[in-house]
Amino acid sequence: MDFDEDRIYFSHQNLHSGERREDNTSNSRGDNSESWEDKDDDEDGYVDLDAVRRHFREFLRSYRQASGQSGYIYRERLLRMHRRTSGEESNPKKNGCSIRVELAHVGEYDSALLGLLLSRPNDVLPQFELAAKDALKTFLHDLKADSDSVGSVQILLKGNLAATPLRSIRSKHVNKLLRVPGIIISAARVRSRAHIIAIRCARCSDTTTIQALGGPFASVPLPTRCQGPNPQECGPVPYGVLSDECTFIDQQTLKLQESPESVPTGEMPRSILLAAERGLVDTAPPGTRVNILAVANLFNAASSSKAASVRTLYLRVLGMTRETTSADNTSFTPQEEEAFRLLARRPDIYNILTRSIAPSISGSYTIDIKKALTCLLFSGSRKRLPDGMRLRGDINVLLLGDPSTAKSQFLKFTTRVAPIAVYTSGKGSSAAGLTASVIRDAKGEFYLEGGAMVLADGGVVCIDEFDKMRPADRVAIHEAMEQQTISIAKAGITTVLNSRCSVLAAANPVFGRYDDLKSASENIDLMSTILSRFDLIFLVRDIRDEQRDRSICLHVMGVHIDNYKPGGATAGSGLVAASNALQPFNSGDDALLGGTGAAGSNSDSLTDTNSSASAIAENAMRIATTGVGELNVSTMKKYIQYCRAKCSPRLTEEAGDVLTSSYVKIRDDVRRRTLDSDGGEGSHSVIPITVRQLEALVRLSESLAKMRLDSDVQTQDVAEALRLFKVSTMAANQAERSTTSSSSNNSNPSSQSIMSAAIPSRDDMMRSESFLRSRLVVGMVVNRQKIIEEAAGQGYNAMVIARALAVMVMRGEVQERNQSRLIKRVK
Repeated sequence: MDFDEDRIYFSHQNLHSGERREDNTSNSRGDNSESWEDKDDDEDGYVDLDAVRRHFREFLRSYRQASGQSGYIYRERLLRMHRRTSGEESNPKKNGCSIRVELAHVGEYDSALLGLLLSRPNDVLPQFELAAKDALKTFLHDLKADSDSVGSVQILLKGNLAATPLRSIRSKHVNKLLRVPGIIISAARVRSRAHIIAIRCARCSDTTTIQALGGPFASVPLPTRCQGPNPQECGPVPYGVLSDECTFIDQQTLKLQESPESVPTGEMPRSILLAAERGLVDTAPPGTRVNILAVANLFNAASSSKAASVRTLYLRVLGMTRETTSADNTSFTPQEEEAFRLLARRPDIYNILTRSIAPSISGSYTIDIKKALTCLLFSGSRKRLPDGMRLRGDINVLLLGDPSTAKSQFLKFTTRVAPIAVYTSGKGSSAAGLTASVIRDAKGEFYLEGGAMVLADGGVVCIDEFDKMRPADRVAIHEAMEQQTISIAKAGITTVLNSRCSVLAAANPVFGRYDDLKSASENIDLMSTILSRFDLIFLVRDIRDEQRDRSICLHVMGVHIDNYKPGGATAGSGLVAASNALQPFNSGDDALLGGTGAAGSNSDSLTDTNSSASAIAENAMRIATTGVGELNVSTMKKYIQYCRAKCSPRLTEEAGDVLTSSYVKIRDDVRRRTLDSDGGEGSHSVIPITVRQLEALVRLSESLAKMRLDSDVQTQDVAEALRLFKVSTMAANQAERSTTSSSSNNSNPSSQSIMSAAIPSRDDMMRSESFLRSRLVVGMVVNRQKIIEEAAGQGYNAMVIARALAVMVMRGEVQERNQSRLIKRVK
């Protein structure tokens, strides 16, 4: 057995002692009967690499598509790449060139060649690259061009192999070609790795070269004996490296993570290291969604000899395809497209989509919130101006209000129905966790790692407990919310990452609950700089009313006893059907959100991540023909992807004129209210009405047109966008102590609740609070009834004093003890 031949033998395979037949290196296209790969003796793992090289060279020279109209594809690609690289100032011999090879073309030419590439990429891919270099030299020689300038050629693979989920990669996939989808979460700086190492003996000056074959993470051992004519005289380990004569290639280490929406509930997202070389470096910054064609390899990551047999998996990248939009990796069947187009033509498509948003959460004013979330999911149209400036099309929404009003449930539902979504909590999130950070690994290498807003690029990031974030962390997302970029300048890494995502945030007022006696600016403890970046701001109130509370109880009980179904209660079912609670709850004037944990979890049954295309088309077609019921989560998600991929509406002149006149009128109304207030308290708007709000109206109008696949924004879209803006942002901007006066008039007059009593004037409340603060010293404990009687003796209204005490208890200034008989001032 001659081990000096250009062949590969695998020691773990069974070796045959019989003689091999002569290889038939016929290169006729489509001749799968040839024996360039000895199929009968394949058990010993033998492959004739020279034959593989010749066969692939013939493929590059002679492949044409079946139609024959496109010419010789790879001949043209090689010549075009050579002309481009040879025109660069840098040395093309050093940088080389790369061409993209379609796996489908290889399989069409010869399925055996494709099978060899899939099963033994580490063995045959170097021969493919040598064959490409030989073929390019041949083409240049035929054209009488200079073929000496040809450098190395990199083969970049592209194909539609069956995807292998990242968490499914096992030892059986080692040395196999895989397609792995995911998202790049970190990227190291590009380094130079020695590909061909020049070495010289220190004694006899014998010079030779060795090739680094151990992979990007392996060290290359130098020969222990001199290879010269007299190795005995040179002693052990005589060689030294000649750095100036080595050949280097670019290398970059990346980290690939599962897409957030593909991570099973309760599981940590998996990640794996990627090794990119030459033309693949600096092609995917953090936050980029990619499909990787790579070969799974192993390297020794253990620093201790005790774990010498344990190896770590990594992927050597052979091809990378970027997903620029959420629909890039989504295909639509003809049945789905027909159903979606029919659905978009319905005049009530807006209402169908609205009632499909969190159907387990009911209430009258929740309808406007659901409409706003529908607009957020479809988004407006991104635009790039002639000067290169980008205008965002994503819509930001803030839900600000009392606890237990289903804000978090709306966020959770949005993460499930959005094609790309990341959920996080403001209390546990830092500026680096939301944007990006530079970290150092165990070897001292700096990595750039993207945060939540980078990972949600092209989708939605949901931030709960937005008010619990530190002010410095909220300032850090200013750029990401408006410019949709994140600028990093740390540890010598200066770059800009994309964060083209919508922001859906939920927050509580300053005192936990909305204080009726405070103005909007006192209740909303957020800077105007961050508030102006939200297109819609909803003020969600928990108004006390016996009838409403009873309806809420009936609805929640119906959910807990499993009587609720999307679209109404079950006929004849116990509590809900007997009281007919769901119907008045859906149509009441001031119904509260059904925001319980059970209500949110009940809607989990709507999600079917494995829904087939036929089931999605069937659901969409049924709703499109009957108009009854809701779209399930899978159909809703697919329809959102379809509309965002197929439609990009633009404003018409008529719609633009309506927007212009309406915006000017809104600004004039705000200015007039400011002047009428005489510059007193609350004279300045907590939410400034600026050009950002005008652009928000444009985005809302575009999203409404996109829902029905209309390329033009109509005047009715502008009218609905203005209505949503007025019932959300403008209503929150004008909210004062009188916002609940109408609801208190409808309350039960026999109620003994102090907070349900008629609202006194601000001056009376301020005087009552001043009296209580002057009478109560910090740390002092007094009888509650006694202090009220004392205030009444000095001319104060007893009910106003009682209400002022209740407000101070709510703020934490006063504590109640002994069943509210005693009060103690704590601050």
